Amino acid sequence: MGSSAALIVALAALATGCGGAGSDTGATKPPAGESATKDSGSGSGSGSGGAVVDKGGSDTVFRTEERFRQALPDPASMAGWTPRSANAEIEEAPEPAANCGQDADWYCARIARGEANFEAVGEEAQFDLTAFADRSAAQDACREEKTWSAKYTEAQVPPVPGVDSHAYYRNAGGLDGLNLFMCTGTVVAQVLLEGEGSSLDPATAHSLAQLFASRIHKAAAAQ
Repeated sequence: MGSSAALIVALAALATGCGGAGSDTGATKPPAGESATKDSGSGSGSGSGGAVVDKGGSDTVFRTEERFRQALPDPASMAGWTPRSANAEIEEAPEPAANCGQDADWYCARIARGEANFEAVGEEAQFDLTAFADRSAAQDACREEKTWSAKYTEAQVPPVPGVDSHAYYRNAGGLDGLNLFMCTGTVVAQVLLEGEGSSLDPATAHSLAQLFASRIHKAAAAQ
């Protein structure tokens, strides 16, 4: 982010019933078993074409702690998962998109970012939400991320209704990871499943992504 300053706040209030989107259910971790087989080769990521489909979404700008609190999953919505941490990082001096450059990092023009982390059965689930000043900047970020992820093995996760989504597997530091990205409105959202020897069940990723997308849309609609 260059020299831009950021204000980081811990979302300690991410607890049962908090915010305007805390009543979602159905995020219980599905049992492992009928998961897609993970390809250990290089494969082609689902973003290999680089196209971004704009499926609408809200033009609401996520720039406050409360907006992130409403959008990020909380313990009430994550039955069966243990909460670990949550925070939001609000950029005090965000970079203009024009300064990103052709090869800049895909979130260089972000205005805020939030995350919430949970754990269950030796597997970690991380929810990331990156906010941009407008829909155009978010779409540019989606294209950058899709191009970057195309070198990895595609994960066969069903599409998430109402958003442009893609998923891929990645190994790093002895850990397996399944990354699922969603683009909607002015934000880019990520669900990351990670664990040593984890099954990384695409059904789990899909369930959590649907929960996350629902909360994002509710938070965008909240006044």
